[in-house]
Amino acid sequence: MPKILPNSDAGPRRAAFVIGLAAPLLAVALHLLPALLGGLLIYTLVRLLAPRLEQRLSTQSARLAVLAVLAFALVAGLATAILGLLAFFRSDAGSIAALLARMAELIESLRASLPDWLVAYLPADSATLQSSLADWLRHHGAELQSAGANTARALAHALLGMIIGALLALRKSEGEGSRGALTRPLAAHADNLQRAFRDIAFAQAQIAAINAAVTAAYLLVALPLLGIHLPLAKTMVALTFVAGLLPIIGNLVSNSVIVVISLAHSLALALISLAVLVAIHKLEYFLNARIVGARIKAHSWELLTAMLVMEAALGLPGLVLAPIYYAFLKTEVEDRGWL
Repeated sequence: MPKILPNSDAGPRRAAFVIGLAAPLLAVALHLLPALLGGLLIYTLVRLLAPRLEQRLSTQSARLAVLAVLAFALVAGLATAILGLLAFFRSDAGSIAALLARMAELIESLRASLPDWLVAYLPADSATLQSSLADWLRHHGAELQSAGANTARALAHALLGMIIGALLALRKSEGEGSRGALTRPLAAHADNLQRAFRDIAFAQAQIAAINAAVTAAYLLVALPLLGIHLPLAKTMVALTFVAGLLPIIGNLVSNSVIVVISLAHSLALALISLAVLVAIHKLEYFLNARIVGARIKAHSWELLTAMLVMEAALGLPGLVLAPIYYAFLKTEVEDRGWL
């Protein structure tokens, strides 16, 4: 793990420490989080694959050419995957709007058949549900109200960030020249941030894929074998993966949707779905402890606390950045012997 050189000037080291901690937060404040995450992703992937390619090539120019092609392929592939996912969620087969509308219809139509104790906790009708959602958005998710208008800009920022990440990865392969007193510690902080992103993002993607696979086995295999076909099942599987990229909280969101949609069949199926999803949720806690916790030496309560604080301070983007920033901050503190 890179350390800040002890013979560096104290002033530049302190300045680099402040800049290093403030830069990710500034990216959120300037609405550049998609660019930051996109750049970190491409840089990490290129640096992960680079050694396997470089060892097969004899000349530096050949290595750089191959890495340039690799970086371009990764940027193009990820951009295509993102656009494809957005197209799926906007299509008739995967429409999130259709999913929400279906949930509202189910709640309204099933009120007469549900127990009184459960009805008391449900909205009176779809209009009430929509009003409740609007109130929640006004008070807790102002960022979501403008998400549609900002999607194109966020995608453009992410694409530019991926290009910058690819260029930085290629520069790393070219070799670094001499560095100044400020550049050296800044590079060490950047390496710590990249490592924190790698540990959290890759581990959480692995967990989200496992959760989505288990959910797909339940919704698309087990239930159809029993003659039960839930509406928008593929959308719920895709939502499980995307929401699962956010530790712990993402599963709560997707699980709630699945339970409500299960009411379309019966209350018994909704309870069965709830039991299955609780088991999957317990699996996520185990995976978090084994995969995420082992990599950054953090417990689930630490990540939840970081997510709560950063959501309160920076909103939804802060919630997304929280696990990565916490891992980064913990590494910085440990490097100085404060823990």
